[in-house]
Amino acid sequence: MRKRTLYSIIAALILIGVYAYEHILIEQEKEAIVVEGKTAKANTNVFFLPTSTAGQIVHHEGYSLSYSETHEQAEWVAYELKKEHLSKANYKRPYFEIDQAVNTGAAHWRNYKNSGYDRGHLCPAGDRRYSKQAHDETFLTSNISPQEHEFNSGIWNELEQKVRYWAKRYDGVFVVTGGVLKGNLKTIGEEAVAVPNQFYKLLLDYNSENPKMIGFLVPHENSNRPLTDFVVSVDSIEALTGIDFFPQLEDRIETVLEASNSSESWSFN
Repeated sequence: MRKRTLYSIIAALILIGVYAYEHILIEQEKEAIVVEGKTAKANTNVFFLPTSTAGQIVHHEGYSLSYSETHEQAEWVAYELKKEHLSKANYKRPYFEIDQAVNTGAAHWRNYKNSGYDRGHLCPAGDRRYSKQAHDETFLTSNISPQEHEFNSGIWNELEQKVRYWAKRYDGVFVVTGGVLKGNLKTIGEEAVAVPNQFYKLLLDYNSENPKMIGFLVPHENSNRPLTDFVVSVDSIEALTGIDFFPQLEDRIETVLEASNSSESWSFN
């Protein structure tokens, strides 16, 4: 009986030791990712990253984001969509995973379960099909926001496809997108993930001889209206969100481009 008790104690101690060791490894890995997230990736153009009102910027291989712990989602996701990024590769859709690089803890995917909302990508998986890693990164919970299904699969999907069209036509564009995290917003899940009432998407074509910019502010609802109805100036979205989206542009260029609410220089055909 004593031997059996001793063996049970030893087994329990071993189990505790293994658990503690795994916990330490996970924390060390998380710490390493967070540190890595503080330094831009080699292929990240920091020049065109917005400011962060949340104070927490994370860099992944295919995009960067500013995470708002208050709203349990990114206030913006930014990346460059180059012509060569466009691919028809059909990678298997992975499970959503918690983003370990968010040092305050990213929202769990279970918040969306039975909520009535889609897990709406901010950086679409379709924009990162040039590699499996880049594609799978878009399924981190820091890159999703609650979206009504009709909106996600309708007007928002139409805008995402148009962005890919422009990336091909103009040999690459810089993209910034997110939900407007202001006001008294509805929330879902135990972690109170905010549901934006509006979503925005900003594009900068800096590869042409004459740089151009366009902004979209889309109400979070199904719509059959043309995309041009949602074109607004970047200045107006900055005023709405408190974010400076292209702070490193030369002032004279930034002032002109961000004030424009014209869609004339962007092909919608």
